[in-house]
Amino acid sequence: MLYLEDFLPGTRFEFQPTPMEAQDIVDFAAEFDPQPMHLSEEAGKASILGGLAASGWHTSAVMMRMLCDSYIHDTASEGSPGVKSMDWRKPVLSGDILSGTCTVLEARTSRSRPEIGIVQFRAEVFNQRGETVATCDYANMIRCRSSGAAA
Repeated sequence: MLYLEDFLPGTRFEFQPTPMEAQDIVDFAAEFDPQPMHLSEEAGKASILGGLAASGWHTSAVMMRMLCDSYIHDTASEGSPGVKSMDWRKPVLSGDILSGTCTVLEARTSRSRPEIGIVQFRAEVFNQRGETVATCDYANMIRCRSSGAAA
C-alpha cells in the first residue's frame, strides 16, 4: 500500500497500453456524447477529426482507468478535491493505442486534516506514435502512513 510519504516529486507511474476500439467509441458516445463524429466513421471522416473519434470525455474516462490501474488501486487514496486542467490535444481515433505516464509534481500534508496529504499530479496520455493526446493536472488526497489505511 502506498501512502503520502511514498509520493516524492518526480515519482512516475506508467500506464499500460489501451486499444481504442471502434465499438467502444460508439458505445460510449451513444450513452454520453452522441455527436456524429463519435458515432460513425463516415461522420468522423467528414469532420475536422479525420475519422471515428473518441469523445474527449471517453479519453478522460480511459485515462482514469489507467490511473487506477497504475497506482490508485494500491494507494491509501481518499479521492480527489478536483482537476485543475484537462486538455484534449489531438483526436483519439479508432485503432489508436493509448499509453502514458503520471508524474508527482508536489506532495504536502493537508493543513486542515493532518492525517491526509494532497498530491499534485500531471497525467499525460500518448497515442502509438508518441503524440500527446491529452494532459491532466489534478490532485489526489492520500492518507499519511502514520494514520493507517483508507477508510
